[in-house]
Amino acid sequence: MNMRTDISQALDLVETAPIMSERRVSLIGGLMVAIGPISLALFTPAMPEIVQAFGTTEAAVKMTLSLYFGGFAFAQLVCGPLSDGFGRRPITLAFMAIYLAASVLALMAPNIETLVVARFLQGVGAAVGVSVARAVVRDVFTHERSARIMNMIGILLALGPAIAPTLGGLTMELFGWHAIFVVMVLLGVVVMLVAIFALRETVTRDLSRIRPKALVTSYGSLFRSPYFVLCCLVIAGTTGAIYTQATVLAFILMERVGLTPTQFGVGMLMQTANFMAGAIVMRIFMKRFGAARMVPVGLVFVAIGSIAMAILLRTYEPSFLLVMVPVGIYAFGIAMISPAMMTAAMAPFPENAGAASAMMGFFQMGAGMVGGAAAALMGDPVNALATVIPIMGLLAILSWLIWRRLPEPSLMARLKQG
Repeated sequence: MNMRTDISQALDLVETAPIMSERRVSLIGGLMVAIGPISLALFTPAMPEIVQAFGTTEAAVKMTLSLYFGGFAFAQLVCGPLSDGFGRRPITLAFMAIYLAASVLALMAPNIETLVVARFLQGVGAAVGVSVARAVVRDVFTHERSARIMNMIGILLALGPAIAPTLGGLTMELFGWHAIFVVMVLLGVVVMLVAIFALRETVTRDLSRIRPKALVTSYGSLFRSPYFVLCCLVIAGTTGAIYTQATVLAFILMERVGLTPTQFGVGMLMQTANFMAGAIVMRIFMKRFGAARMVPVGLVFVAIGSIAMAILLRTYEPSFLLVMVPVGIYAFGIAMISPAMMTAAMAPFPENAGAASAMMGFFQMGAGMVGGAAAALMGDPVNALATVIPIMGLLAILSWLIWRRLPEPSLMARLKQG
């Protein structure tokens, strides 16, 4: 690990001047990455109300989340490589157009079936934010500078979901649940304007990268890399858990604990405040110890949160603090893990950064989709939270313990050449 860190720092010193500053990439990347989680979190306070509005079931409304995850996860496998071939900006605009159209469809949905389709298409469109943002970071920066930007993106990413449930709850109580999709339309317009006027193209157009054979080769090289796959499993078990929690927390806190939509939105600030606190602590200590050394610290917090959920929620009747304190501890740990693991996953694949980012996002959102589906099948949301999230935490810890013994592919190649 020391040799890897020393070589990474040496490579940082010889990087060429970036076409965009760290701050600019952080702000643009944070906005683009946040649109997916914001679109998810805005919607959650309205879920119990939509059950009544359409005269449907909780399971049907949960499908709007599951298919959102599905669209988000699988679309990344397409938009990531497309951005490698056509460029980051045009693909961003194309997929955001899908997101805007889907938001309008959701706004006008006459029944739950139409809303489910609209949410799936929203997930497809929003997927471009994660894929392109991470690819742009990899295009412009590497190693510790990349980790710093990923950390800043994480802080900005936390702000979005922090505000979103509160904004969604207030919007619903004041104007009805349809108005939530008006907010999403406005958000989509903002992202498109940023892509047009602020985002510079960071990759050379090369259509050979999107030929079927090239795509199969690209994804095949990623799947054949234990280093990459294990990085993604760490990310899936940590960041993916946040999305799994989104499928059950609204029903636990609003129906079992008795919070109003606004109270639920404000209460979710506890999760995000812990994530932001972890991100700030990470940013402070990363300068001294490096991003990689903070990962095991974060995993300790993930383990504590997992154990607390597994035991406390099976022992006592759920209350706000009994649910949100373990969730907050888990979120605190995630903030220390994500920057280093995302940077590590992307670093060995500069020639197909879009595909690597897409596959990493697929693992992340796919974990949310699988975890959410498992939680829905379990029926009782409290039991689901106490079971699924600890399993995801265990997956992350075991994956990291194996990963840490592997050499980084790109660094090993440079050592052999030198």
